[in-house]
Amino acid sequence: MRGTATLDWDYGRAVATWEGVTVSGTPQRVTKVELQNKGLTGTMPSSLGNLRNLEVLRLPENELSGSIPPELGNLSNLEWIDFRRNKLSGSIPPEFGNFSNLWGLHLYNNGLSGSIPPELGNLSSLNSFYLHNNELSGSIPPELGNLSNLKSIYLQNNELSGSIPPELGNLSNLTDLFLHGNELSGCAPAALRSGLVGYSEGTSFCAETTPPMPTATPIPTATPIPTPTVYEMGCSNGIAAPAPPSNPGLVNDCAALMEGKDRLRGTATLDWDYGRAVATWEGVTVSGTPQRVTKVELQDKGLTGAMPSSLGNLSDLEILSLHDNGLSGSIPPELGDLSNLYELVLDVNRLSGSIPPELGNLSNLERLNLDFNGLSGGIPHELGSLSNLTTLLLSWNELSGSIPPELGNLSNLERLDLDNNELNGNIPPELGSLSNLTILLLSWNGLSGSIPPELGNLSNLVWLDLDNNGLSGSIPPELGNLSNLEILNLHSNGLSGGIPPELGNLSTLTWLSLDSNGLSGSIPSELGNLSNLTILLLSWNELSGSIPPELGNLSNLRGLRLGGNELSGCAPAALRSALADSDAAGLSFCAETTP
Repeated sequence: MRGTATLDWDYGRAVATWEGVTVSGTPQRVTKVELQNKGLTGTMPSSLGNLRNLEVLRLPENELSGSIPPELGNLSNLEWIDFRRNKLSGSIPPEFGNFSNLWGLHLYNNGLSGSIPPELGNLSSLNSFYLHNNELSGSIPPELGNLSNLKSIYLQNNELSGSIPPELGNLSNLTDLFLHGNELSGCAPAALRSGLVGYSEGTSFCAETTPPMPTATPIPTATPIPTPTVYEMGCSNGIAAPAPPSNPGLVNDCAALMEGKDRLRGTATLDWDYGRAVATWEGVTVSGTPQRVTKVELQDKGLTGAMPSSLGNLSDLEILSLHDNGLSGSIPPELGDLSNLYELVLDVNRLSGSIPPELGNLSNLERLNLDFNGLSGGIPHELGSLSNLTTLLLSWNELSGSIPPELGNLSNLERLDLDNNELNGNIPPELGSLSNLTILLLSWNGLSGSIPPELGNLSNLVWLDLDNNGLSGSIPPELGNLSNLEILNLHSNGLSGGIPPELGNLSTLTWLSLDSNGLSGSIPSELGNLSNLTILLLSWNELSGSIPPELGNLSNLRGLRLGGNELSGCAPAALRSALADSDAAGLSFCAETTP
């Protein structure tokens, strides 16, 4: 692996000092290789498969090419694979099915082809499954329905075909399912509907039960359609008759759309035509008296090219949705003129450049979705002026800089998703003012500093995800006030101190991940009060003392990780089935009580 950056690896220096390499254990062995955005080129060496103690292998955002070595399948201790945003090709090795401890598989934004190996259905610990934006083909393996710990499936923008396996309905922990941009048919299992937080727009769910056949009714006699006046046939005085003087606005809308048609090109041809009424144009809705264009909805149309600035002339527009196309270039600042807009959806495109601060003028905006693009630069503080905003989705971009404290002014905000960017700095304590917030996702950034205790004020919060950052300090005991919280993920930071016993107050919690930090002290017995908990991850910290017998009360627990600590004594016998094999191997279990 070569590239623009020279690695400081030198036989004359201790391996523990090498850039991107972590060693641990006695005797010391390499446990992590993390080389993100180092300009690495060439192929991935098969010799990586000799690092038998490796737990984390992260080589994202480089220029690596060639195939993935099947020898990596020898790394039985591997917990994370992250090869996103490279130039890898070839197939996914079926040997990856050997990773019984794998937590995250991130291979998106490459050129991988071939089918998804059914062997991946053996990854019993898998949490996130990200294979989107590749060239994968064939069907979705039904074996994926065995991944009982899976939270996220991202398979969009491949060449997959066939039906959606009904076995996916077994994934009771699944919260995100994105399958668009393929050639899949059929419906998603109905069992997933209630648990999904995010899924592809347009996803249809199978019916719970087969409805009875309707009783046949006579077809009513058709009502004659009145012949339209000539100006209703179109909106151009060049092809049809002049538009009525009472509605010059629709003529202006037509001109703006037709200018846009010249730039919105792609695999689908828009049926926009001056000789036809605008109300009949694909993806366009007109309403009001006099009629004006109020909605432009062109999802998954294969559109390419730049977004036309003329869209900013549609002064009555309420919804602009160009979800899941191939649009490139920057977001036109002229969209900030759409004072009636309440929904702006531009996710899953190839947009670049910065987010226009002019979007802060959209005083009626309720939903802003710019997920899954290549946007860069900072988050404009002007977005803090969008007082009606309920949803702000900016994840999976390349945004940098700090999180604007002005976002704390968005009093109606219910979902804030900024994960998988390059944000840095502290988490603003002002976010603790968002009293309506239910979902806060800030994971996979470069955030630092402590977790603000003000987040404990978010009484409606259901999901708090801060994993894979550089957060430090202790876990605020105020998080124990989040009475509606179901998911708390603080995995892979630099947190220290003890686990607050106040977390035992979170009676609705189903998922608690505190692993891969520097937490110390004993495991609080209060965690045994979390009767709804299904996943408890405490591995790879500095915890000591005995395992509280109260954890044996967690009757719903299906996944438990305690390895990589200094725990003593025996584990409650009731936990035997929940412990991962790698953890259980080093533990003795307390004797079963005699019934």
